Amino acid sequence: MITRPVRIITAKKIHLALTNLGNPDIAAHSMRFFKTGQGKYGEGDRFLGIRVPVLRRKAKEFKNTPLSEILCVLHSSFHEERLLALFMLVNKFSKGQPHERKDIYELYLKN
Repeated sequence: MITRPVRIITAKKIHLALTNLGNPDIAAHSMRFFKTGQGKYGEGDRFLGIRVPVLRRKAKEFKNTPLSEILCVLHSSFHEERLLALFMLVNKFSKGQPHERKDIYELYLKN
């Protein structure tokens, strides 16, 4: 039986993948939609320009990402990366064993 080596998905690999998917026009629209101007509720939020359905597909693609790497993505300065991290946590939680769910739950509450 031949086994393929498991490639660790890192936060850096996720960032590079999402950066390649970014669209400046969508990012500009998102900045207006989320009111990122000075004094607005979303002030300073940064966008790559990736739509939600694409992020949901990527969350499934990155399903084997360790929690420690998801935590790094969750702390990203980019809106879409943080949203992707939440989608990844939801997916892991829904398919996880009780001890995994507990870890995901605690990670979520701490962050």
